[in-house]
Amino acid sequence: MTKLKNLIEWFEDKNGVLIALSGGVDSALVAYAAYQKLGSFALAVTADYKTLSQDELTTAKQVCSEIGITQILLDYDELENKEFVKNDSKRCFYCRQELGIRLKNLANQRKIDLIVDGTNLDDLGDYRPGIEALKQNGIRSPLVENNFTKNEIRETAKSVGLSVYDKPSNSCLASRIPWGQRITSERLLRIEYGEKIVKQTTKLDQVRVRDLQGMAKLEVEKEKIPLLKDVAIFEEISKKLKLIGFSQVIIDPEGYRPGKINVIAD
Repeated sequence: MTKLKNLIEWFEDKNGVLIALSGGVDSALVAYAAYQKLGSFALAVTADYKTLSQDELTTAKQVCSEIGITQILLDYDELENKEFVKNDSKRCFYCRQELGIRLKNLANQRKIDLIVDGTNLDDLGDYRPGIEALKQNGIRSPLVENNFTKNEIRETAKSVGLSVYDKPSNSCLASRIPWGQRITSERLLRIEYGEKIVKQTTKLDQVRVRDLQGMAKLEVEKEKIPLLKDVAIFEEISKKLKLIGFSQVIIDPEGYRPGKINVIAD
């Protein structure tokens, strides 16, 4: 039996499920598998908590449409969570703790016993306090339980026709702000617009604009850095980023690496 079949069969004895679905490939594959087995008894839940970009929300809606699964939007504002806003090393824990509680409340309303997410084996190798928060709320990770790596997820998603199979990994906008620097709606907005500007100017997909007390640090894949260093392109990006509120623009010479913000302290 293939891993996809195993994943689908994992839902065999479940009478219903809520899938915490973002705009990424991991939760998309989980939603696909759940829908294949449970049909209308599988519900996708996307949290619009004001720190996820509008592009991610749009992609989440597109994924649900492709699968045919019903999508529910949880609408709340993470910036009202004082523990989250102070942005210490447990920021992701507070984020996922609140999400877990809201998912549990929704599940209780719908009389659904099972909530799942898109955590995979590769996620377990990074510092992810949010995973622990979800576990504490009883949320299970079928990709972990079925031993899926990120590459296997992408290959499987491609084989079933999910358009996000090659979508670059992403995370909430707050992850662009170093620990210890307060999260505000203004900073999140300029980060979101800043990344759109860099993507549109360079045609690159994997982009991070880190907000270091108003200075924009641009991260792209290391082999793509020469494109950013093109004088005309960099000047255009810098001009536009300063117009939306950044004081200075620099390029990270080390390039993009997942989880990098966890070690930035300045």
